[in-house]
Amino acid sequence: MVVEVDDEPPLVIDLGTGLRPLGHVLEAVSGDRPLHVSALLSHLHWDHLIGLPFFTPLQRAGGTMDVYGPPQEGGSLHEVIDRVVQPPFFPVQVKELHGSVAFHEVADDDLGFGAAKVRIRRVPHLGTTLGFRVEAHGRSLAYVSDHQAPADLRTIAPSVLELCDGVDLLVHDAQYSEEEFAAKASWGHCTVGYAVHVAAEAGVRQLALFHHDPAHTDDTVERLVEVATTRPAATRLEEVLPAVEGLSLVLSPR
Repeated sequence: MVVEVDDEPPLVIDLGTGLRPLGHVLEAVSGDRPLHVSALLSHLHWDHLIGLPFFTPLQRAGGTMDVYGPPQEGGSLHEVIDRVVQPPFFPVQVKELHGSVAFHEVADDDLGFGAAKVRIRRVPHLGTTLGFRVEAHGRSLAYVSDHQAPADLRTIAPSVLELCDGVDLLVHDAQYSEEEFAAKASWGHCTVGYAVHVAAEAGVRQLALFHHDPAHTDDTVERLVEVATTRPAATRLEEVLPAVEGLSLVLSPR
């Protein structure tokens, strides 16, 4: 996911497989100029990290990326990532890319990236996981990609409510149906209904259902979106939509 504000450098959120095609798009825009990117990393599970060595702007001399991610118990953020991006798991280490990557540990911080202000808070998931709120020019979005729902599917962590409070767009974990959650309640994710509940309680305008289960087909995702829109709490939102590859949204002021 990438957030664009004016003509400022892009702000990337998470480093999954989508980072590869995003790199091609950004290079087409930048031409021969080396690209600088800031990236917010929610956590270190493979599906949020595996795109890093495939980001083509880092395969050019002069390309740079600043990664802001959660502190780790087993060493620094840089050290832990180097344990994954190295042989035999990958042919090279991050330091061997032609560009350069700098890692910064953050948790419960507030940062500025040009006109964009970013609030970072820990959210419930397996391992240290961050959620993000981005604000610029009176518009706002929140990103809570991996969210362990409580057993009652009602309680909401204060940190999550703080991130989501009144945002124009919330990108939120919605991996399971109610039936699937009953069998996987401790797997670190939540139901589409809980995503709607969080959005409604936080006064969100638009909700984008995210982190689709790998076993779900497009038809299943569409059915779950229909389920989400029929929840009573959904009437308090302007729109519920699925996050899909290539989706582009422009946030308008209220």
